Amino acid sequence: MPYHIGLIGGGNITETHARAARAIPGVEISAIHGTNAEKTSRLCREHGGTPYQNFDAFLKHRPMDLVIIGSPSGLHAAQGIAAARHGLHVLAEKPIEISTARADALIDAAKQSRVQLGVIFQDRRKPHIRQLKTWLDQGLLGKLLFVDARVKWYRPPEYYSNSRWRGTLALDGGGALINQGVHTVDLLLWLLGDVVRVQARTATLLHKIEAEDTAAAILEFASGALGVFHATTAAYPGYPRRVEITGTEGTVILEHDRIIAANLRNAPATLDSAALDENQSASTAAVTDFRGHQAVLEDFLQAIQQNRAPACDGLEGRRSLALIEAIYRAAKVPDRVDRSPQ
Repeated sequence: MPYHIGLIGGGNITETHARAARAIPGVEISAIHGTNAEKTSRLCREHGGTPYQNFDAFLKHRPMDLVIIGSPSGLHAAQGIAAARHGLHVLAEKPIEISTARADALIDAAKQSRVQLGVIFQDRRKPHIRQLKTWLDQGLLGKLLFVDARVKWYRPPEYYSNSRWRGTLALDGGGALINQGVHTVDLLLWLLGDVVRVQARTATLLHKIEAEDTAAAILEFASGALGVFHATTAAYPGYPRRVEITGTEGTVILEHDRIIAANLRNAPATLDSAALDENQSASTAAVTDFRGHQAVLEDFLQAIQQNRAPACDGLEGRRSLALIEAIYRAAKVPDRVDRSPQ
């Protein structure tokens, strides 16, 4: 059956959602809602659909089976709840919201309306990351000992100054951690399991924003493994994300979502040669390679068709937000030891 999709947002990421949707046979864009009439109309001219500035009118547009939310993070719950009450399935960009309380309200609304709720964490669909997940599930790294995850990205001043919501607590929920770092937080939880204890510090070191542009955390996993996590948008000119995972049977290093080293006692099978992600996320917010988003949307449509949970449903998408909340709380706790020069 054909699927009719409504897009919410009208910004750069909505362009990515539109391109991903159009790449899937049998999918049509029915309507696009955005606050900027010029941008929304341009998106409709290029990708199809009726433009709306009035959100209530948008929700009543038919035919429409589901919405993809690409608006500021702090609007996801309100918009998603309204869509669910109109009987529309909801696929939201990361993070699911800016607080677990709001996320829970969205999860409950989807359940009550019996619609699917998914969260876009496209990195889970990337070939080398999926290969690493398989190795971990197979126990090829042995007992997990340590992980070092670094998101040393750069965003220019205008990334924030030209936006009404980025870096604000009300609509972004924070800065480098909840916006850029959330993908890696999700991956750590997906790959390594739950975190039971956190120590952290956040700071605004470079950008003139309300929220943090740098965060550092020490993570203790339920498995007993320790982790160090660092996220920033102040590392000029921006460097590829790097995740190093060490277990009793060796170490695997992931950089720019490619496995660049797999030093294991028991050599794994040859790496999948599938095409890898080409986005330059370290230095730009633009998503030119939409294949990861396309894979997420394809899974979500299959979940609707098969009446099963999507690969990353609301509860799964909530996990990274809950850990980020814990990191923010830990950053406010005065548990450090101040050392004066001797």
